[in-house]
Amino acid sequence: MMINEQDMIHLRRCVELAAEALDAGDAPFGSVLVDGDGKVLREDRNRINSVEATYHPEVALVRWAAENMSEETRAKATVYTSGEHCAMCSAAHGLAGLGRIVYVSSAKQLGEWMAEMGVESPLAINSLSIQQVAPNVRVEGPVKGLDEEVKALQERAHQQG
Repeated sequence: MMINEQDMIHLRRCVELAAEALDAGDAPFGSVLVDGDGKVLREDRNRINSVEATYHPEVALVRWAAENMSEETRAKATVYTSGEHCAMCSAAHGLAGLGRIVYVSSAKQLGEWMAEMGVESPLAINSLSIQQVAPNVRVEGPVKGLDEEVKALQERAHQQG
C-alpha cells in the first residue's frame, strides 16, 4: 500500500500534535487512530513529562482501542504517528492486534538526528524498528519532506532542554 493524500492528512495532524506536545513541555510525538472506513477515532500526544514516563500516544491509543474496538475493527484500523513506534509501543500495538502503522520519521532517523546534535539517548532500552518487535504489522514510513518538520521539532526540543 502506498501513502495517499488521506494518509498525509492524518500524518500532518500527527506533526501538529507533536508540536503541541513540545509546547506543553513533553517530547514531540503525536498519533492518530483511524478506523477501516477512514474515521478518526482518537488522537493523542506525548505526555511523558506531564503525566508519566510511559505515556506515549501510541500506547494510549492502543489502550483505548483494546477497550473500545472489537478484534475485527482493530485489525482494520491504522495508527498514524509522527515518529516510528519505540519497542514498548510496537509490542503494545502487536499484542492488541491493531492494523497498519504509518509514521513520518523512523527510529533510525531519530538516532541520526540525536547524534548530529550530540544528544545521548535518555532511554535505557535499545532502539528497534517496529518490524523487529512486531513482524506481522504492516508498516509504512518514513515520509520524505514531512520528516524534516519532525526533525525541526526534535532540534527545538533539544535546544530547549
